[in-house]
Amino acid sequence: MSGKFLYGLILSVGLVILPLVWVQSSHAGAPDDARLIASIQGPALFKAYCASCHGLDAKGRGPMAPFLKTVPSDLTHISARNSGTFPLMRIDKIIAGNEELPGGHGARGMPVWGPIFSLVEDDRDLGKVRIDNLARYLRDLQTK
Repeated sequence: MSGKFLYGLILSVGLVILPLVWVQSSHAGAPDDARLIASIQGPALFKAYCASCHGLDAKGRGPMAPFLKTVPSDLTHISARNSGTFPLMRIDKIIAGNEELPGGHGARGMPVWGPIFSLVEDDRDLGKVRIDNLARYLRDLQTK
């Protein structure tokens, strides 16, 4: 095993332990050990919950990507795949787990973050704010 591969594996495990736990139990409710980050800002949420698979640049090349059955989407081309318009409400629903992912994904492999974002008691509204902030951040990442 090369040192570069081992380093990447160790980094990946540190970055994706929560998503891996969540993937195994998605749709069954939030895992007991799920943790919210303090920030509700889109960039921080993306880095904490999405970058391990989609990459910090959102192009689908995160450190966990080589280990996944389904290649993570390039999230910088969502508008391009939707006739130049970013489908904000649909992306909100996908992140929340209220809408299926686009075709070709088979079983849902992406964690459903809505329940995790709303974990704190009486935090349903902040959960929706987190989802919307993350979706708006993805909108801002779109390539022209």
